[in-house]
Amino acid sequence: MVDPNDTTSLEYWMNLKFLLCSIWVFGSILIALFLIWRYEGSHHSKTYKETTRLERDWDLYDREAWMPCVKEIHPAWLLAFRILAFCLLFIASTADVVKAGTDLFYYYTQWTFTLVIFYFAFGSLLSAYGLFWQHKMLTVCSLDVDAQQAIYEPLNHEDLENASRQQGGSCFLQSAAFWGYIFQILFQITAGATMLTDSVYWLVIVPFLTINEYPMNFLTVLAHSLNLVFLLGETALNSLRFPWFRISYFIFLTAFYVIFNWIVHACVQTWWPYPFLDLSAQNAPLWYLIVALLHLPCYYIFALIVSIKYRVLARWFPESYQCLR
Repeated sequence: MVDPNDTTSLEYWMNLKFLLCSIWVFGSILIALFLIWRYEGSHHSKTYKETTRLERDWDLYDREAWMPCVKEIHPAWLLAFRILAFCLLFIASTADVVKAGTDLFYYYTQWTFTLVIFYFAFGSLLSAYGLFWQHKMLTVCSLDVDAQQAIYEPLNHEDLENASRQQGGSCFLQSAAFWGYIFQILFQITAGATMLTDSVYWLVIVPFLTINEYPMNFLTVLAHSLNLVFLLGETALNSLRFPWFRISYFIFLTAFYVIFNWIVHACVQTWWPYPFLDLSAQNAPLWYLIVALLHLPCYYIFALIVSIKYRVLARWFPESYQCLR
């Protein structure tokens, strides 16, 4: 008699529950692909004049990857914050892996945590580049700021406008390069995924479920809180927008994780990292649907936080608000 919990057997997969779960997963992928086809990249082919006439919320300018959202904060502070976040998250993740082993990478939480670490490492590089670019910009454009002091003073709108007039606008409102858009997409993926992992852990797993070999301890608490704390700090400082349709990339991450687990379990009989992923459970299709729908509030709550930040800055701190829009 075939064991119904044997994930390597054909009977485990050839049933209505797996069909429904596959519809949720691959249906989400198709929706995400449509959103990317419909909205992503259509503005990259526009000229400078076309972009300034019809600016879109998801357009990204070169300096927005490394420039803080208020003039009083120098880009060096954003760089320092990103380096600090990277170091602390990397130390916490390394300690967790050393203690619990590489099996941690079966968990979506560890995927998300690693992605957040990569985000802050990438952000640190872009901030360092931005500081170098700012210093070079002020020197080339011959602004009335000593070159040695320029790196300690924020680049404001007046400096940018003077530079633009002297160089025919070539250094004003330049569209971001490829890596700038990759960084913005990473920001949105990590924000949504962190909201999902932390909310599912604290609202579903801790109260109702038990995860195999994943007990509650200090490192586990850090893995489900520290990343969100640093991302909220990053959100408060940076100038990045949060286009709504890029929930698509967040969906891709989760779908890839689920498919990865399916492939692993089809090849090897092993434990499921999360009980609700087990297709032998009676309510498996319902769990898959619930987690899929959770992507919407997790992503758009963070988008709301970003929107509120910009509204507050524009209304209460109009002189300090540093926005290239």
